[in-house]
Amino acid sequence: MNVRFVAVTEENLDQAPEWASPPYSCKYCLYWEHPGVRTDREFREKALERKRAWLRRVREEWGSCGKFLIIDDKAVGYAQYAPARFFPGVEACPAGPVSEDAVLISCLFIPEEEHRGRGHGSALLAAVLDELRGRDIAAVETFARRGNFENPSGPVDFYLRHGFHVLRDDPEFPLLRLELK
Repeated sequence: MNVRFVAVTEENLDQAPEWASPPYSCKYCLYWEHPGVRTDREFREKALERKRAWLRRVREEWGSCGKFLIIDDKAVGYAQYAPARFFPGVEACPAGPVSEDAVLISCLFIPEEEHRGRGHGSALLAAVLDELRGRDIAAVETFARRGNFENPSGPVDFYLRHGFHVLRDDPEFPLLRLELK
């Protein structure tokens, strides 16, 4: 099994994992970037173009903001992160705001059951954290979900196992934080 991590770019966004039917994918999701924008089947091409434009903007203003987990030439995991100013959707989160010194992990997702529970999410998180430490980022935060792993950023317990703590509590989506310095 060949495992590697690749930066997500506007050029390779098409490789993002897809699952279920009709296919869902992080490449169409604009939940954080453009809250309220339709991304259903009818609007997928427009959503994909908006996501590409968002990736380009963040790369130009801040730097790389995503990673694919690739196993044997297939993307099986997706992570996305940037300062909160690039995610207008965080304003609606009751446990917010994200701290000024932190980068937000908006998505860290292994969609297919066959790849879950094998340490792939932990490896993807480690790759993201290594990159952010190398960029001298002070901390990372995420809105994780209680009681349900079907959330793009992942379940609370996953992050607690990796050293995060609850910064601001919420019954469903607390804000978790990890100091990187």
